[in-house]
Amino acid sequence: MDSVMIPGQETIRKGRKQLIEILQKDLELILDELISQSVITEEEYEALDKTKEDSKKKIRKLLILIQKRGERACDHFLECLEMTCPGSNQALQHSIRERLPPEEKAESPKALGQKKEAVTKDQEKEDEIEQEPKQVEKHSAKERRKALKNIVAKLKLRKHIKKKLALQEILEISSGSQKDGIPCTLGDLPWHFLRKVLALNVTARSTSLQQGTLDNKGTILKEGEKGVDERIFCGSKTDERDDVNPLDVLCAVLLCSDSFLQQEILLKMSMCQFALPLLLPPLEMSKCTLMLWAMRDIVKKWRPHSLAENRGFREESVVLTSMPTISFVRMGNSNLSKSKVLNEFLSPSQQHNDFFIHRDMECGNIPREIADGLVEIAWYFPGGRTNTDLFPEPVAVANLRGDVESHWVQFSFLTQVSSAVFIFAEFIGEKEYALLSSLKESSTQFYFILEDHSRKSKYTLDFLNKLAPVINLDNSHMLVKTAMTNKAEFVELLRSTVGRIINSNPKSISVDMMSAVAHELTIQVDEDNKECQDTLKCAKEITGDIKDVAIYKRTTLILQGDLWKNLAKAEKELCRMERQGDMPSEKYRSQLKGRLLELRKQQNECDLTIGLINFINGIKHSKYAEKHYFLKWMKFNLDHIARENLCKLRADYKEKCKKLGGDGQKIAEVDQLISSSSLGVEHFMRELGQFYEAECSMVSEGKIAKNRRQFVHFPSIAADLMLEGFPLELIDGDASNIPLQWITDVLNKLNNKLRCQSKMMVITVLGVQSTGKSTLLNTMFGLQFAVSSGRCTRGAFMTLLNVRENLTQDFGCDFILVIDTEGLKAPELAKLDDSFQHDNELATLVIGLSDITIVNMAMENATEMKDILQIVAHAFLRMERIGQKPNCQFVHQNVSDVSAHDQNMRDRKHLLEQLNEMTQAAAKMENFDRDIKFSDIMDYDPEMHNWYIPGLWHGVPPMAPVNMGYSEKVLEVKKYIFEFIRNRSAKRPPKDIPQFIEWVKSLWNAVKHENFIFSFRNSLMAEAYNQLSMKYSEWDWDFRREMHLWVSEQKTSIQNISPDEFDTCSLQNELHQKLLDGELQILKNLKQYFDSGAANLHLVERYREDFVRSANSLKQELGSYSYSKCQEAIRIKKGLHKIDTLQTEYLKIIEGKVDGLLEECRENENRFEDQELENEFERMWTKTLLEISPIPLEKWRVYEDVERCLRKELFHRGSSVNLEIQGAKSLLSYRINTFQMKPEYIESSLWYQVTHVFAKKERFHKATDHANFLMSKCSLYICEKINLKGDYDETYCGELLQIINEELQQADVQKLHTRACFEVDLKLHILGEAAHEFQKIHEDFIKENDPHIRLEKLKPHYFAIFRDLYLEKDAQQMRVKDFCDQGLHPALVDYINKRLGIKILDDILSSAQSIGYASRSFFQFTLLKELLEERNFKSYVQYIVAYEEFVKRWIWGQMLDYYADNEYLNKLEKQILSAIVKKIIETLENLKHKDIETVSEFLDAFCKEMQKELVISKDSLVGVQFKNATDPVQFSASVESFLPDLQQQIMSEYDSLDIKSKLSKLPVNPQEEIFKRVFGCGKQCPFCKAPCEAGGSAHQEHFAAVHRPQGLGRYREIGSEKLVPEICSTDVASNREFRNQDTDWKFHPYKDYRAYYPEWCIQPDPSINASDYWKFIFKEFNHEFARHYNAEPADLPADWYDITQKQALEALQETYNMK
Repeated sequence: MDSVMIPGQETIRKGRKQLIEILQKDLELILDELISQSVITEEEYEALDKTKEDSKKKIRKLLILIQKRGERACDHFLECLEMTCPGSNQALQHSIRERLPPEEKAESPKALGQKKEAVTKDQEKEDEIEQEPKQVEKHSAKERRKALKNIVAKLKLRKHIKKKLALQEILEISSGSQKDGIPCTLGDLPWHFLRKVLALNVTARSTSLQQGTLDNKGTILKEGEKGVDERIFCGSKTDERDDVNPLDVLCAVLLCSDSFLQQEILLKMSMCQFALPLLLPPLEMSKCTLMLWAMRDIVKKWRPHSLAENRGFREESVVLTSMPTISFVRMGNSNLSKSKVLNEFLSPSQQHNDFFIHRDMECGNIPREIADGLVEIAWYFPGGRTNTDLFPEPVAVANLRGDVESHWVQFSFLTQVSSAVFIFAEFIGEKEYALLSSLKESSTQFYFILEDHSRKSKYTLDFLNKLAPVINLDNSHMLVKTAMTNKAEFVELLRSTVGRIINSNPKSISVDMMSAVAHELTIQVDEDNKECQDTLKCAKEITGDIKDVAIYKRTTLILQGDLWKNLAKAEKELCRMERQGDMPSEKYRSQLKGRLLELRKQQNECDLTIGLINFINGIKHSKYAEKHYFLKWMKFNLDHIARENLCKLRADYKEKCKKLGGDGQKIAEVDQLISSSSLGVEHFMRELGQFYEAECSMVSEGKIAKNRRQFVHFPSIAADLMLEGFPLELIDGDASNIPLQWITDVLNKLNNKLRCQSKMMVITVLGVQSTGKSTLLNTMFGLQFAVSSGRCTRGAFMTLLNVRENLTQDFGCDFILVIDTEGLKAPELAKLDDSFQHDNELATLVIGLSDITIVNMAMENATEMKDILQIVAHAFLRMERIGQKPNCQFVHQNVSDVSAHDQNMRDRKHLLEQLNEMTQAAAKMENFDRDIKFSDIMDYDPEMHNWYIPGLWHGVPPMAPVNMGYSEKVLEVKKYIFEFIRNRSAKRPPKDIPQFIEWVKSLWNAVKHENFIFSFRNSLMAEAYNQLSMKYSEWDWDFRREMHLWVSEQKTSIQNISPDEFDTCSLQNELHQKLLDGELQILKNLKQYFDSGAANLHLVERYREDFVRSANSLKQELGSYSYSKCQEAIRIKKGLHKIDTLQTEYLKIIEGKVDGLLEECRENENRFEDQELENEFERMWTKTLLEISPIPLEKWRVYEDVERCLRKELFHRGSSVNLEIQGAKSLLSYRINTFQMKPEYIESSLWYQVTHVFAKKERFHKATDHANFLMSKCSLYICEKINLKGDYDETYCGELLQIINEELQQADVQKLHTRACFEVDLKLHILGEAAHEFQKIHEDFIKENDPHIRLEKLKPHYFAIFRDLYLEKDAQQMRVKDFCDQGLHPALVDYINKRLGIKILDDILSSAQSIGYASRSFFQFTLLKELLEERNFKSYVQYIVAYEEFVKRWIWGQMLDYYADNEYLNKLEKQILSAIVKKIIETLENLKHKDIETVSEFLDAFCKEMQKELVISKDSLVGVQFKNATDPVQFSASVESFLPDLQQQIMSEYDSLDIKSKLSKLPVNPQEEIFKRVFGCGKQCPFCKAPCEAGGSAHQEHFAAVHRPQGLGRYREIGSEKLVPEICSTDVASNREFRNQDTDWKFHPYKDYRAYYPEWCIQPDPSINASDYWKFIFKEFNHEFARHYNAEPADLPADWYDITQKQALEALQETYNMK
């Protein structure tokens, strides 16, 4: 500007109106420029961009914002405005000056004229473009900036100019990640490119948009339009197309990506054989950028011809590989397509590939807007095939986009790094000569590729001759493409020229070395940033000293060497007990635990090495970029070192194989060396894990205080890395072990960081090594699992993929966890001893953890395929048995035929046959005898679950690109998996991290045991089973309650009607229907519960049938109970009916006599005094009784009947029994409490005496237990009969003998080999007891029901009525009182007693105590916890020896404690009484409105209405009904008025009773009902006597959560008589043997215990400390138990004495999941 400029502040203030007009034209572009130049902040940009105000308001806000910043900001703003809108500043200045005073105007330049001139020039330029369709080079910085803003705006990437795209963001599972169509808008192009390139799709560079069928001018052609339109000859103009050049998209995406995403993009591009950007043009900055960092991750394998003979190969990072670089540039215009020629040049015969985008490719002819100045690089790598390889050694080919003149810096760079530069030119003129002459100092060879244009040839020749001496040209440097030269000939000429250059020992340079040249030319290198360089130094400090990997691991990564491997072996040995020998199990386990602790101690004593300290410092960075740069540098450096090491090892391996021949051991040693020579970041992370685990172990042992921990922050670091996309090692393949504490704490930290929003679906891939499974996952999800980069890592790694918020509901999860396994059937590991076992463990674990398992199979190797199918089928069989059913997808790779799916129908059938065969083989290995198929263990659909995928490479590597069909098929699999996730989540909630941790623990624990299925224990499954058991207990009680109430009603009805009215058939039908309804209700509840989606129900699906059977069993039990109770009531009623009939006849006579006496007394003129009346009545009563002479009830000797019944039953049992019974005393001389076990009860043949001294003792104890149990059971039966209040019945004796016989016929009793005298004595004592009690029952019945006695009881009532009638007293109130006292009172008490038991149970089960009775597991925990708190030896003995009796007594004690405050029980009693009194009042009110004339009718009607609730004795109504002339309504009202007093009286009576008295009278015994609920089947472990805790009553398998030392169950060593400390849950995993009476005292392996006890499932302890509870009890009371059992104290392992009460409680809580 010629004159003084107006200051910025003033320009904005005075030119505001014009500024608003200018800014309105393209506000978005101007805002982008302002933020890119830091004129405004991101927050201000976002605020302005998002506001919904009109543009004028936005602009006014922007201008005020700038003005507030001061003069400097205003100037900066105007500069940005000028760059975006050239000429705007001049126009503003001119406009302002026009409004200035005249004296100031003179100094103003003619800005407007200048503006017009500029506009005219721009217009001329545009006209030029219209006339000349060829692309015009845009090298102006301002124009480039504008072009960049334009492209970024088109592609909708504005916000990513500052906030770069991150790899994690791209890898998130979103709705966009599932798209696969052609992009619809320009804004879709970047995401389309990223999706496709990360999925290795070779169409990724296409920028075509989806649109309708257009004519050449953009008019849509109608489909039905007839004729040919003239418009077909109108040429289309590329400028009018709304498309973008692919290279512009690439540059824009790279510009908007962070360093790590750039790296991933270039890695995937290289796999697709795309040319990569070597130099990015100056876009944002004024300098080009060398993409060195972005290419660091690319590793290539090739076979140079020098190694072809011995079949060696090289594997190296492309940036570190020195090779000749041949560059190709264009000078001026050229009709030859440089990129197209290069594609032909690099493509081997019959394998064409488009490395470089060219004008004849899709969208390649779209003018480039920002990509000019881009230098791309591609490589040629030989494959060792001398007849087909183009070059014997690797060659790099660089290609500069645009003209040399416009991009001189890039050209200069290429001249310095290249061995030769090929210049494409149409002609060489003066300008070209001048430019090229400046290269005279260059040592690079220059070649020209010219076209044959005769009119320009001479002109070109002159300048070439002139140039020849300057840059050393001759004819060999000229390649001319004439009209007669075809493409193939020309390409061959070019190849031969380059071949000569390569053979001439040219300059070789690596991309890494190019950075020095870049710095000289002021080209920035992408690695130059501070974070990258600082972390490189940090990584070099660690890796710089590594020469030999194996030595470095031994000296630096100390903990994961032999220490960790020995730990892993000890852990497995603790589970498998394979080297136990003759040592007792618990002593051996104790020794192993000591060994583990010692190894952990040794680990903990190690200090962090310098290398590890530096590594920790590197990953502790809170900044994302620093941490990721550091880990990337570590990976690159370690991979490079590992490749060098492996190269030497492989060479040694070949030599040794030649020399050693068949010496397998030596070769295996080399195999081991190769296996241990891998080194990656995961090894450093593994070391951190081991330091952490060692410290945790020391803390748990009390060796280190919690506040003195050094490594407590390690899990948080690892969790952060997982969140940021780094894989975490799940299984350490080198040690074949999982560091459980480390994995658990890392995942818990991860869960905390996610705020427990951690539901995830788990996808696993399994496959033979080198079948492309990692590549499959990387392609499917864009991951970065190691793809055989010179490493032989074993194990499994997991990576977390975030599911975007908009998909979490659809998918039902927050993350997808992908698990990749390495080393399955790895050739280099095949000779290692544990290779097959390792593969099996790996497969079982990862399949168990997964929701979807992808089984990856290459079709070439049938043997390996069979091997993996065996492993997979075995793993799936195990999963089915534990209730886990992952989905399985079989991926068959290298099947390229389009008809593969149909053609392979036979193959699928064959595959299914193989799977069935493998499943059956696995079933045999797991000891299943049933026939089982693969389809039985999982939902397998051969049509839907098999995928045929073409080979990864389209051609022969190393120059083959990725097969497009591969990417597309992988995408199909991915879509299916996503759809499956949607459907699966709807049916079954995904695991969250805590559940995943539990699965890892339980699966790994089971895998470590030899027998997986019987060793598997999972707290999630236990919790689900417990919940199901609790629900079933609720349904069980609901059914029982209904039946108790029904029985109570029926018994009441039976007591209220005469036997003639009994309808037994109707009763049976009603009972049958009631039972059926109850069973159906339980089954309905069961179905609803399994359909409810409650957590982990699928894990207990296999127990469903147990509960179905239990419902049926319950129906049978309740049916038998209800029927017997009704029959009992009928029998009693029938027995009383005869007596009642006689009584009625007697009463009629007596009433007549009383009536007659009354008339006589009234006719007598003299009034009788009370005494005289009484005397008269007494004479009449005595005379009447003499007349009717009541027949007394027959009294007989019950004990004689019982004895007769016993003798009859034993009569046919043989002479030995007859002799015993004949020698017996009178039955009355026997009682249960006088029974004593005698040695002669046990068979004692000479053989037994000699060989089985211990056996006899054992049998004696067991026989004693059985006898005690039987006597207790029979005592209960006798008590039940006493409580019936009926007469003795002959059936009682038969039923009692049946109970005894059933018990004695049990297999357990039969094995005791007892003699006949045992049975006879037992029956004599039990029936002797019964005879006494039954005799008493009979005598009590006689006393209660003798006609004479009953009549005498009624005598006072009749006298009272007689007296009142004679004296003409109003006796209504007295009769009402009598009715209430004699009739209602006992009926109400009876009603309360019938309902109280049920009410008590409902009350207890809804109280805080209910949790203890909710399921058998909860009950066991409650019981054992209380015992531990009491620590009473006698209680423990009772619990172990007399479990049933102890449980009943404990429940009784709990009930007494609960109702110790009588108020609770009173409340229940009041509720019952209030309810029935309310019903009585309602009945009385109803009867008032009925046509009833007499009190007698009224009472009959009342009794009938209440016959299902109350039993009102007929005797109690005698006095009320006789001669009662009261009005029924008045009588009813009087009864109603008496009821409150009656209620109070009854409650007072109940208050006066103690709890024991109350509970003992209840027909429904709450103690017994609770006992049934918690006691279960009553079976006990055959070894340690632990009670079964399985739910339901008809389960087919017994189990206990925790087993105990067998000595507590009286087991002792034969000979020493010492109690045995061994625990059966340990022994079943060992090689020990047992013998007992069941094995006929022959030794049998514990592992095969199910041969004798098939119904028992005894699982190994889930953890080392699981049995600490009983170990603590045993060591506390060792001597007491020995004394009680008449044995010697056990020799307990030393570490048992260290167990504290607190540890015992913790073990109990852990076992029952009560923490």
